[in-house]
Parts: sequence; structure tokens; C-alpha cells
Amino acid sequence: MKDNFNYISKIIGLFSIGCLLIQCKTENKETVLTHSENKTYTISDTLKWSERMALTLMEQHPKAYQIDDKEEPKWDYVHGLVLSSFEKLYEKTKDKKYYDYIKGYADATIDSSGVIASYKYENFNIDMIEAGNILFNLYDTTQEEKYLKALQLLRKQLLEHPRTTEGGFWHKKRYPSQMWLDGLYMAEPFYAHYTTKFENGANLEDVAKQFELIQKHAYDSKTGLLYHGWDESKKMDWANKETGTSPNFWSRSLGWYAMALVDALDYFPENNPKRKELIAYLNQLATALAKQQHPSGLWYQVTNLGDKEGNYLEASGSAMFAYAFAKGANKGYLPIEYKTKANKAFDGLTEKLVKVSEKGEISITQACAVAGLGGNPYRDGSYEYYINEKKKDNDPKATGPFILAAIELNR
Repeated sequence: MKDNFNYISKIIGLFSIGCLLIQCKTENKETVLTHSENKTYTISDTLKWSERMALTLMEQHPKAYQIDDKEEPKWDYVHGLVLSSFEKLYEKTKDKKYYDYIKGYADATIDSSGVIASYKYENFNIDMIEAGNILFNLYDTTQEEKYLKALQLLRKQLLEHPRTTEGGFWHKKRYPSQMWLDGLYMAEPFYAHYTTKFENGANLEDVAKQFELIQKHAYDSKTGLLYHGWDESKKMDWANKETGTSPNFWSRSLGWYAMALVDALDYFPENNPKRKELIAYLNQLATALAKQQHPSGLWYQVTNLGDKEGNYLEASGSAMFAYAFAKGANKGYLPIEYKTKANKAFDGLTEKLVKVSEKGEISITQACAVAGLGGNPYRDGSYEYYINEKKKDNDPKATGPFILAAIELNR
């Protein structure tokens, strides 16, 4: 009887140990699953620079809406810029995590009925159009109606957006009669894509008109560069009372313009009469920018004033020029030597301005965080204003173009 009791006790003991082992395995499995949900990425220096930058951003901002240190989902051009670069990276690598990252942002900002909660239509802010660029592929891929409705809403804004007397889009409703170089990138690639896809290209002439007007009013014949902004009313304190232009050349604004040209041109067919005109503008700008390229390959914050006290070699404008030169050369819009200039710019970025952490995360330094004209506090467009605006490492206006340039250059 005692032997039977001992035998039964052993069986119960073994059963208990087995249950404990199973429980441990289950707990370990749950721990692993939890860890896999909070993905960490190994960022090897054998990867292309485009993936190293993208993985860095995904590591630092697990949700795409957190880009630019945002705490809540916000519809914003900086997210559109970076995620457009992720779209190109997904096209190149076919790695679905990049697509999922883009879709995560769209789904965090657009509800099931196509409403963009953080978007204020009545503000008529041209910046808000840019993030719409990520919606074309999402709609094509998923056929989800909400993406189409969001696209249509952004198109409606352009239809009703306030304009100058000649038909140029105001930068924002609260900046009446003003066109900024930034705005060409914010609206024209989207507008060209939309009208090509849904309107049989009917409004490509209106797209081209925006470039024509900024060339007419912001172009400086002496340097070949374009001023950051132009005020048709000439009422702004920053505006030249004869020409309406702002007083200085800012590299990032020129970068926005260069990228606007190479991206909008994707949608102008060979037989479109405005195509040659836009290519001519690009070549004119590229020639002027090449004269300002520093021996390091980079460009100064205030483009044409070199090593004047306080001026510095700035990351976002340099990355934008690298991308525009590389894509322009790859597409045949620019002479092939601009590919060499783009590589030189990219070398300057990686050798002078990029830092790599022990974990392999990369950081782009010397990026101007923000600059504009007017507003409150008032931004006067002076040299002192541009050189004293704050800088931010891995600012999205640098990281997005850096990824785009790396892809075009296969770096």
C-alpha cells in the first residue's frame, strides 16, 4: 500500500514538474512574442545607406506618425516626404515592412470614411497636399475607398485654393498673395500625378503654370537662383518694394523647388509642350547650384554667401540637391555629369555630417529645423534670420531626401 502511495506521489510530482515546464515555455514564448511586436532592427553597415536610414527611423519611431517626435497622429508634409522615400525603398527592395510602415501612417490619420481628422480644409495650407503622394499606391494596392476619398479631398483643396491674380497658389490662406518655393514641392507632384491618373492629364498646363510664375517672379538673373518667397502685394515687410521678392537665397527652399521639378516631370509625357520648359528650368537651376557647391560636395544654408560668418554647410538642402541631380541625370533631364556632382554631395553628407552609433543607427547633423517668412514671431528673411534658426539632428527634411538620393545613386 505504501509502495502504491509513493508511486502515485511520484506520478503527481512528475505531472506538476511537467506543468511547470510547460508554463515556463509558454511564458518564454509570450516574452518572445511581446519582444517581436516591439521590433528591433539590426542595422548593419553592409546595408545600403537608404536602408540604414530607414531602419534607424523605424527603430526610433516604431509608429510612422511619431516621425518628427510627434506624440499624436498628424497629417503633415514631413511625414509625406519621409514616407515617399519609404515607398521608393519598398519598390526597390520589395520588403513589406516598409509598405506596412507607410500604411500604418495612413491608417492612423485617415478614418474608415476617408476623413483626415487633423487636416483643416479651411486653412488652405499648401503644405497639407504633400502627404497625399503616399495614397496613390495605397489605393491601387488595396482598393480601399477611404484612400480615394482622401485623394479627392486634397484635389478639392487645389480646386478652391486661393490664387494670385495670375493663377499661382498662395502658400497658405494666412499668407495672402504669397508664393514660396516650398509650395511647389508641396502641391505640384501630387497635382501632376492626380490629373494624369484621374483626369487624363487635363490640368498639366495648370501644374506648369505654377513653375512659370515662380520663375517669372522669384528668379534672379544675376545668380541664376530663385528667392525663397514672392509677395504679389508687396505689402510684407520682408518683400522688396519693387519686385516683391524676399531678400535671400535659402538652400532648402531651392531644394524643395529642384525636387518639385524632377518629381512633377514624371507625369509630363514626351509630347507635352510644357515638358521641355520644365526641363529647361531644372537645367538653369542645376547650373546655378553647381557654381555654389562647396569643395566638400555640400551647400551652405544661405546658398550664395559661402563662409560668411555664421553660415554653415547644411544637410537638408544638400540632400535635396543630391537627389534632384541624381534623378535628373538618371532620367535624362540633366547632363550625366550631374550624377558625379550628386555623388560628391552624397559623399559630403556621409563623410562630414553623418554620425553612426554603436547600434548602427545613423544621424544626420547640421539640418535646419525650420525656416519661413512672416508669421508670429516675425521672420524677416534676413541673413541673420536664416543662420540663427535652430538645427535638429535627423530632421525629416534631411532624412527623406537622404534616402531618396541614396536610392537614385544606389549607395
